[in-house]
Amino acid sequence: MPLAHVALGSNVGDRYSTLSAAVRRLRAEPGLILRAASAFYETAPVGCPPGAGEFLNAAVALETSLPPLELLKFLHRVERAFGRVRAERNAPRTLDLDILFYEGAALATPELELPHPRLHERAFVLVPLAEIAPDLVHPALGRTARALALAVATPDVRPAPRPAAPQTLIGLRALVTGSTSGIGAAIASEFEARGALVVRHGRAPRAERFVAADLRDPAQSDRLAAEAWDALGGLDVLVCNAGADTLTGDAAKWGFDEKLDALLAVDLKATVRLSRAIGARMKERGGGCVLTVGWDQAETGMEGDSGQLFAAVKGAITCFTRSLALALAPEVRVNCIAPGWIRTAWGETASAVWQERVRRETPAGVWGLPEDVAEVAAWLAGPSARFVTGQTVRVNGGAIRA
Repeated sequence: MPLAHVALGSNVGDRYSTLSAAVRRLRAEPGLILRAASAFYETAPVGCPPGAGEFLNAAVALETSLPPLELLKFLHRVERAFGRVRAERNAPRTLDLDILFYEGAALATPELELPHPRLHERAFVLVPLAEIAPDLVHPALGRTARALALAVATPDVRPAPRPAAPQTLIGLRALVTGSTSGIGAAIASEFEARGALVVRHGRAPRAERFVAADLRDPAQSDRLAAEAWDALGGLDVLVCNAGADTLTGDAAKWGFDEKLDALLAVDLKATVRLSRAIGARMKERGGGCVLTVGWDQAETGMEGDSGQLFAAVKGAITCFTRSLALALAPEVRVNCIAPGWIRTAWGETASAVWQERVRRETPAGVWGLPEDVAEVAAWLAGPSARFVTGQTVRVNGGAIRA
């Protein structure tokens, strides 16, 4: 798919939250893949009415199946969803999305000019662009983004510090299994941003506060529970996220029985074993929270081998969660998060048929992101969910299936 470079800007309202949400919205769009995103930069308004506030600006690189004018229409829809009203030229705006370059395209129409006709004059565009695509060459000027950025004055372009996340988990100690990528990595990062101490887990050794264990082996599951508990002097939160990947890589070619064995061992048995062991210690100590990960279609079903596999395994996790919640109450809360169409590694490479299915089956019309699941996990782990236990929380963009 062609690569497009898009500039983002905001100077109304909570600019950092707006740009962050806009980047996530682009990531979630079926048929569009975000390949790079710059940091956010504080910039002085250029050509705006007197009294206009400073902007936050950024740039992203997108792979898209949309032709340039259709991409522009999509970006305008996103702007409107964020409250953008196009009135006078260069007026303050909640969100501005401009196409800078579209691979292989040179246009001069009333709606769109490509490359963007003024990008080479604008430091607030060139600095973030040069961060993500320093060697991108302007086809008309024959100069790279890096060279163009160096040629303009940039004193009014300053890195914008990231606002601190609300410290709702400060002081809590957590183990997140399967946290090297995807949903697990997002949960671990969200917990850390909110003040928790986190032990991460994967199959191969990594950094500090990391325990390597192959959860297909019950003895290694037991060792993970013990080492994580000892590493932090106890655990307040357990997130059983680890799952066997049977959709990508060599595992995608396995037969039904081999996939079932892997899912039963990692997704189900390891979840049961870790939750019972750590949950019992939490109950004895007087408090804690266990989160399991199910699937939003486990109860309603989905056609095909994958539907049968995941319904059997994730459905069992959902039912186990409810029973464990009864066993560990009132000291320990136990809940299941049931993601829907979440854009993990498989979603990044899914065919156009699956991209359209996501759009059709999800009322929100987009993919969910790992961060969407992570924010729900952070809420369930925190004090605001103190009266929530034994529940299955679907994170699926509103999908309701009979």
